[in-house]
Amino acid sequence: MNICVFGDSITKGVVFDEVKGKYVFLKDSFINLTSADTGVKIKNFAKFGSTTVKGSEIMNKHEDTLGDYDYTLLEFGGNDCDLLWNEIAEDPSGTHLPLVPLDKFRQLYLSMIARVRAAGSTPVMMSLPPLVADKFFSWVSKGLDKDNILEFLKGDKEYIYRWHEGYNHMVNEIAREQNVPVIDIRSAVLEQPDYESLVCLDGMHPNGKGHKVIADYLEKAIENLFRSNNAADQKAC
Repeated sequence: MNICVFGDSITKGVVFDEVKGKYVFLKDSFINLTSADTGVKIKNFAKFGSTTVKGSEIMNKHEDTLGDYDYTLLEFGGNDCDLLWNEIAEDPSGTHLPLVPLDKFRQLYLSMIARVRAAGSTPVMMSLPPLVADKFFSWVSKGLDKDNILEFLKGDKEYIYRWHEGYNHMVNEIAREQNVPVIDIRSAVLEQPDYESLVCLDGMHPNGKGHKVIADYLEKAIENLFRSNNAADQKAC
């Protein structure tokens, strides 16, 4: 089985190193761990900061070879739903749109799914890992007017969590409509005791422990895909 991946920094294995004070690539990311543990070849085309807009552009470069992969794993939404927090801090009562509005997010995701299928690969979607609202608020408001940002959030930091969750709902909605399997890493993380300890200081990237939890879940999901793939092959014979 061959798999390729299109996504953002989550699937790229980016974490925030508190000692170094910067983002780094985690050697034992869930993609690398899964590949090593299962023996499945996984080509990772994910890129830090990617939205569905950027992901579509990256897919353009590799579209001719998508048919070489049994499955194409798609993981987007975390950057699409992000807002320009510096502008919010300056004008909390103004109109502020996400980097990729939900309707455009849906349109682009549907297009990528169609392109993967047209190329001869099977699309598989991943849910968004959960944010930790307190951590995320502290992170995005560093050096900015925290009171203004909180005003925009109507005094509720958990608004950030729900906003992010809305894009995850859209992922699941698209998957149901298009009959695309979803690897629900969000639930895998949320089911862990004190899941907040599995997320980096920035409140959005899973840390090393978080990647291990996701890898364990992803490995089981790939085993299920492998079994269903074999069953389909035998039925075809």
